[in-house]
Amino acid sequence: MCQVKRRSFLGLSATVMGAGLVAGNTGPGFQHGGQGAPGSVHHHVPAVSLMTETANRFLAALSPEQRAKATFQFSDDERMNWHFIPKERKGLTLREMSPYQRHLASALLAAGLSQTGYIKAVTIMSLEDVLKVLENDSGERRNPEKYHFTVFGTPSDTGPWGWRVEGHHLSQNYTVANGQAVDGPSFFGSNPAEVRQGPRKGLRTLAGEDDLGFEVIHALDEPQQKIAIVDPKAYSDILTAASRKAALQGQPSGLPAAKMNARQFDPLRALVELYAYNLPDDLAERRMDQINKAGRNVYFTWAGGIKLGDPHYYRVQAPSFLIELDDTQDNANHIHSVWRDFNGDFGGDLLKAHYEISHRNQKG
Repeated sequence: MCQVKRRSFLGLSATVMGAGLVAGNTGPGFQHGGQGAPGSVHHHVPAVSLMTETANRFLAALSPEQRAKATFQFSDDERMNWHFIPKERKGLTLREMSPYQRHLASALLAAGLSQTGYIKAVTIMSLEDVLKVLENDSGERRNPEKYHFTVFGTPSDTGPWGWRVEGHHLSQNYTVANGQAVDGPSFFGSNPAEVRQGPRKGLRTLAGEDDLGFEVIHALDEPQQKIAIVDPKAYSDILTAASRKAALQGQPSGLPAAKMNARQFDPLRALVELYAYNLPDDLAERRMDQINKAGRNVYFTWAGGIKLGDPHYYRVQAPSFLIELDDTQDNANHIHSVWRDFNGDFGGDLLKAHYEISHRNQKG
């Protein structure tokens, strides 16, 4: 198996995006700066401000009928009704939009992801065309434009409000409050995990997430593997599924990172950072704070075989967050992966702080 180069999945060039995607300067990749024209100055735009502006521009471009489909009250129960399977959903789909509205919707998606995360998201959408051919589908079930955009509440830099982009194998759920934003639950899936026929043969949308998991398990010695591997058979799916609150029964299982040496811990650290840097800088820093606070208080758990091509599952569990990846369906060529916050999904921590501040101000 090819060894994964550290950070190789964090520094993809803008040229990878191609002409069909949103231009680099309109998305989060622009925030990283870079060399421009002589004398030019690049200003960092906070992620929340970018989200607010792109959401308002998107909504302003919709007809009253479209806006009615795309918007809900922030308090509506629909905000936490998430999933990653092909199903009927609320929201406005790309196929219901005009070309210029689709551009604005794409800009909104780009505002919530890093350049790398955005590339993953639009590639996941494009795999619906691959499935359409493989399954001889009419285009109704497998459609790269059947992704729903939904806004909850009124977009502002202070909030609270939220938004979601969701369809088959993609669910990004954002909450904004007090000038901060979180993305959770954050789901990326890939079917096929590797395209094995046709003009896109060899494409692996979530290669880093999968390869780094194997690198961690292979870095362990045999006694450590016996602790890390909690089941010789991989689970049929991620354990938290589409639950509204991330929860696992019992105490953390698997191998504590405290029992890994530096060579073993390095790929585990690279793996969790890969998930963090799916997001723009501001949101990634929030995840990195969680990662740094956890330190070695992290458990790595594996189920299934450890050979390339075996059905397999892994999770990384820390006090505040959980990562899961499962690759068992379709002869282990179908990935589900997710980042969950135990208390922060759907903005739990942010909203708690927001309401506490509001309560103090009312009393004050």
